[in-house]
Amino acid sequence: MKSRYLRFSFFLRRRIAELQKRGCYEGSVGYQNTSLTTMDRMSCLSFLILCLTSVANGNKANKHKPWIETEYQGIVMENDNTVLLNPPLFALDKDAPLHYAGEICGFRVHNGPSGSSSVQFEAVVLDRSTGEGLVRSKEPLDCESQREHSFTIQAYDCGEGPDGANSKKSHKATVHVRVNDVNEFSPVFVERRYEASVPEGRLFDHIVRVEALDADCSPQYSQICFYDIITPNVPFVIDNDGNIKNTEPLDSKRQRVHTFWVTAFDCGKNRAQADAQVVVTVKPSCKPGWIGWSKRVEYTPGSGSIPLFPSLHLETCEETVWNIQATVELQTGHIGKGCDRDSYSDRSVRRLCGAVRGEVDLLPPPSPAANWTSALPTLPSSDSSLVFSFNGSTHVAMVPDSIAAAVSGDHFTLQLWMRRGGINTQPPTNQARGNRREEETIVCSTVKNGQSNDDSFSHYSLSVHGCRLSLFYWPDVSAARPVKFLWKLEQVCDSEWHHLSLSVQFPSVTLYVDGVTFDPALIHDNGAIPNPAPRQRLVIGACWETEDKQKDILNNTIPEGKDTGKYVGGYRGLLSGVTVRPGSVEPHSVVECLYACREGLDFGDLETLGSGMKVHVNPSQSVLVLEGDDIESFNRAVQQVTYRNSLRFATPGVRPLKLTTSLRCFNEESCLTLRQLEGYLVVLQPDAPQISLSGVGPHLARPAPEFEGPRGVPLFPELRIVCSLSHAVNTAAQGMEGGALMSDAVAHTLDGCEVQPLGEELNPEREELLVDMDALRERGLEIINTTAYIAITGAESISVYEDVLRSVRYRLAKGSARFERRFRLSCSEMNGRYTSNELTLEVNFLHSLDSLYHPSHLLASQQQFLHPSHHSGELSGHTLPNPHRNSVVPGAATVIIMVCVGFLVVMVILGVFRIRSIHRRGEGTGGGSKEDSGQWDDSALTIIVNPMESYESRMGISADTEGEGEEDEEVVESPDDANDDQRIIIKKEGRDGNPRRY
Repeated sequence: MKSRYLRFSFFLRRRIAELQKRGCYEGSVGYQNTSLTTMDRMSCLSFLILCLTSVANGNKANKHKPWIETEYQGIVMENDNTVLLNPPLFALDKDAPLHYAGEICGFRVHNGPSGSSSVQFEAVVLDRSTGEGLVRSKEPLDCESQREHSFTIQAYDCGEGPDGANSKKSHKATVHVRVNDVNEFSPVFVERRYEASVPEGRLFDHIVRVEALDADCSPQYSQICFYDIITPNVPFVIDNDGNIKNTEPLDSKRQRVHTFWVTAFDCGKNRAQADAQVVVTVKPSCKPGWIGWSKRVEYTPGSGSIPLFPSLHLETCEETVWNIQATVELQTGHIGKGCDRDSYSDRSVRRLCGAVRGEVDLLPPPSPAANWTSALPTLPSSDSSLVFSFNGSTHVAMVPDSIAAAVSGDHFTLQLWMRRGGINTQPPTNQARGNRREEETIVCSTVKNGQSNDDSFSHYSLSVHGCRLSLFYWPDVSAARPVKFLWKLEQVCDSEWHHLSLSVQFPSVTLYVDGVTFDPALIHDNGAIPNPAPRQRLVIGACWETEDKQKDILNNTIPEGKDTGKYVGGYRGLLSGVTVRPGSVEPHSVVECLYACREGLDFGDLETLGSGMKVHVNPSQSVLVLEGDDIESFNRAVQQVTYRNSLRFATPGVRPLKLTTSLRCFNEESCLTLRQLEGYLVVLQPDAPQISLSGVGPHLARPAPEFEGPRGVPLFPELRIVCSLSHAVNTAAQGMEGGALMSDAVAHTLDGCEVQPLGEELNPEREELLVDMDALRERGLEIINTTAYIAITGAESISVYEDVLRSVRYRLAKGSARFERRFRLSCSEMNGRYTSNELTLEVNFLHSLDSLYHPSHLLASQQQFLHPSHHSGELSGHTLPNPHRNSVVPGAATVIIMVCVGFLVVMVILGVFRIRSIHRRGEGTGGGSKEDSGQWDDSALTIIVNPMESYESRMGISADTEGEGEEDEEVVESPDDANDDQRIIIKKEGRDGNPRRY
C-alpha cells in the first residue's frame, strides 16, 4: 500500500512538471496562460481530473500505526489477578476516527528479558475506539514465590476492514508488575527455648536475645515490630530487637532460676503462632581468679614427677582477655646450696660423676697441716660442707707457696661455691662503673709459669663488681698485656648460692654457672695498669698490693727484704669448696652432673601444649613461665606443670611456691588484676635406709702369737653389709588386718666407715690397725689413720667397702700380749645422713697353758687382778663379766681366780644355810641348847679347786656371774629391735663423746 502511494506521488509530480512546460500550470493550478490552444487546455483539464481521482482513492487506506507508552509500572495484589498500571494502558492511532484503521483491536503480550513471565499475564481491549486496555494474570499470584514480573506488550489496529487486512502494530512497551504482599503468615520463633546464665548482684544490658521470623515477603508484614513478655511480675524487660535484660540485681539465694514466656508481633499485628520460653539461671557471685588452688602440695621422695596444680583453672568472669602470662616460682635457696643436690661430699660427687682427679682444695678444713683457714669464721651448712665467711677487710686466706706452686700454668679449672653479701647483707648493685677499688676479689693468684724455662710469672684474679663477674688474666707480668674477660650475670648479685666453674685454656675461657655455659665478652684493657709483683702469692678473699710499686719494683724485681703492702678489693660474702685443678678442663657433661640441681619445675608433655602456648624455664628450673591467648588451652597447660626430684633420698622440708598471673584485655581500663598466690611444697621424710652390719663376733678369740705376726689378725673376716628400705604395705587388699612393713634390699652407695677402739686409744709402740693402702688407692678411697680411730671415706658400693673392711687387721708388737681389746665398727651414707648399727667386737688373746703353771706368771696374773691400778695401761679397757650379749670373756688366769672366789662364796652361803637348819631342828626337839645349835659343823663341807680346768668348760660359769663394779655400757640396738623401721637412724656416740670424723 505504501509503495503504491509513493508511485502515485511520483507520477503526480512528473505530470505537474509537464504541465508547467506546456504553460498549464505555473505556480498554481489554473489557466493563466491564455495563449494556450484549446486542445492544450483540454489535455490539462483531463490530467487534473485524473490526479484528483487518484487522491480520492488514496484516502481510503490504513496509513498510521497505533501508539502506546514505552514503559508501564504495574501493581497486583497477592491472590488477585488484575494489574493496576501506571500510566493506564491506552493505545492511540492517527487514523481515527476512520473506521477500522483508527480503531484498536487488541494487545499482544511477549516474553520479558527473562523469557518466563508472559505466560502468566494477558492484555484485553476494553474500548476499541479509545484504545483502553487491561492487563491481568491468568492465575492468582504468590508474593512469597515471586514478587516481581517483567514482560513486553504491543497494540495493533483493526486494519482496512472487518477482516483486519493491512492492520498495523505499535512498538513494544515494557511492563513491570510488582505483587503486593498480604499478611497471611504469623511470626515463628527460631528456638522454642532460650537459656542463659548470669552472675548475681549485677545489672546487665544484655542477657539473652530471642528471635522470631515471618514468612511474608514484604517488609511491612515480614518484619517483627515488637516483642512482649507475657509472664507477669518478672524482673526482666525485652526491647524491639528481642534483647532481654534484668531490671534489678538478681539474687541466687532468693531465686536461682527464672522462667518466663515471650511472644512476637509483626508489623501487621499478627502474633506469633507459638510463644517462646526463656530460662535465666542466676550464678553465685563470680570472683575472677584461680579456682582449685591447693596451698599445700606433698611430695613423696622417689615419686619422680608430680603435677603441682592438677585441678587448677582460671576464672575471668566472662571478661575477654587476649593474653595470659603466669609465672610459677619454686624457692629452694634454703635447701643446701640453692637447691637439692647430691648429699655426698664434694670429693665423693666428683668420683660418682667421673671427674678428673687432682684438684687442690684452697679452703680446706682447719687443721695443723692446713692452718691458713683457721682464722676465717665458719658457718653451719645443711649439707655438712664447710662454709667460710668474708667481711671484705680482715677475713683473708693466704695459701702457702707450696700449695700455690702445685697449681701453676695457663691450663686450669677453678671451681667454687659463692654467695654474695653473706647472710644478712645485700651486695651493692649501684656501684660506679670503672671504679676498680669497688671490685671484690675472690681469688688473686700470681704463680711462676711451670712450663717456662725462665723466671716468668703469670697473674690472674677473679672479681665481682655489681652484677658483673670478671677474670683478669696476665700471661706474663713482665711482657704481655693483660686480658679481661667479663660476664654480666644476675646470679652474681641475687644473694643466693651458685656454683662457678671457670675453665681456662688461654686464650680460651669457659664459665659454667650452676652447670650452664655462659660466653664472655672479651675486653683488652689498654689502661695504665701497673705490673703485679713477680712473686708467688695466692690469696683468697682479697688481693695483695705492694706499697709504692713503681719505686720499689725495678725491672719486675723486688728488692730483698722489701715486701710491704696491703690487702685491697676485699670480698664480702660466703665461699665454700674453692678448688683448683691444673691440666685439662672438665667436659660439660661432668660439670652438669656435678652441680646441676636434682629438683625443679618441669612441664609434663610438650606434645599436648595447645596452639599459641609458650613455655619458658630458667636454667636452674626454679622459675617456669606460661604464656598464651586461649583460656581453655592455658588451663590445660597449667595443669601440666610438675615438680621433679631425681634423688632417691630427697632433702625433706618446705619449698615455698608462688604463682603470679598477668592479664591483658581489649579494654585495659577494666582489665582484671589477680593477686599473687602463695603456697608451699612439702617434701616428706624419705624412707630411711637400714644399714645392717653382721657376720662378726661378738667375740674373736685367737692365740696371742697370731696377733704378733707380721700381718696380724683380720678383725672382720666375715663381715656382711646389707642396706634395705622399710616401707608401709597396704594389707587390707590381701585380707589382712592392719598394716605391715616390708623391707626391700636395695643397692646403695656408702661414703664412710669407721673402726674405733673402745677404752684407751691405740698404743703405737705396742699395737696398730693395718689397712691395704694399695687397695684403697685403687678404688679411690681415702683413709684417716690415728690412734683413736680409722676412718675410710669415699662414695663406693657396699661390696667394695666389704672387701676393704674384711682386710682390716689388728697387730700387736712382740711381748705386748693383752687379755682383751674391744673395737666398734660403723658405716654411713649420704655424707653421714644415714648410719648403720654399731657393731662391737671383743678380741680375746688366748695364752698357752704352760705359761699358766709358772708360779711367777700366776702370781703376776693374780696381782694384775687384785691390783689393777698397777697395770692401768694394759687393763683400762677391761670390765667384769656381765649377762649382756656383748659381755667380756676374761683370760685363763682370771677365770681360775673367779671360779675359786665363786666356790668360796657358794660354800659360805651353804654354811650359813646349814647353821640355820641345825638351829631349826634344835628348837623342834627342845633337847638341845642354843650353844649346841650354833656350833660349826664342817663334816659335810669339802672345797676342791682344780686350777687346770679348761677355759672352754668355764664359759657358762662366767655368764652366770654378775660383776658389781662394772660400769654401765651402751647397748647397741639392731634394726630389728627398733620401734619404728621408717625413722632415720641417728648415730649414737660412744662414752668418750667423740663426734663423727668422716
